[in-house]
Amino acid sequence: MKITVITIFPGYFSSPLSAGVVGRAIEAGYLEIETVDLRDFTTGFHRQVDDAPYGGGAGMVMMIEPLAKALAPLSETVRVLMTPAGKPLDQEMLDRFATLDHLTLVCGRYEGVDERVVEHFIDEEVSVGDFVLPGGEAAALAMIEGIGRLIPGVLGNDQSIAGESFRDSLLAEPHYTRPADYHGWKVPEVLLSGDHGRIEEWRASQRLERTRRRRPDLLD
Repeated sequence: MKITVITIFPGYFSSPLSAGVVGRAIEAGYLEIETVDLRDFTTGFHRQVDDAPYGGGAGMVMMIEPLAKALAPLSETVRVLMTPAGKPLDQEMLDRFATLDHLTLVCGRYEGVDERVVEHFIDEEVSVGDFVLPGGEAAALAMIEGIGRLIPGVLGNDQSIAGESFRDSLLAEPHYTRPADYHGWKVPEVLLSGDHGRIEEWRASQRLERTRRRRPDLLD
């Protein structure tokens, strides 16, 4: 899979994309990340990508011309704008994006982008939460991390995805590892029993109870 990221800060991605699961996926050839510097599509000495908003107001707006030039050659890809005004990112959306051959992520900045970019060059708008960041780069990284691990072969055991949080609208159960007793804080006995039927029943009940307490909206 290939992901193209359009940004005014291409260097932002270098270190995160070299580490962890995504770094291994890139090294193994499962995932290709291309960062495109939006300023390469500008004119003039200052390589300007923003200007004052029509109608007045605080802040600056990303101009249509550089974004149009950057996005036009990518019309065969799914082009996603990272914006607080977008649809909330969820696991179902990541699952869908992970099936694509090529995805383009556009990192907004300032007060936002000229709306004509959204109308004519963007297929979907995505938000990573009900809060505002300085730009879309951190949100794009979250998307890349979430998508990259879903590509078949990237994780050591693809079955680990099946029991994760948000599968079947449930949070994952609590997890424990050695030692079984730490300062008197003990691992639940059932996990040490070797009875796989009881263990699975316990895990199922814990998934339901944890979701009911922490995220009842998922059960709704």
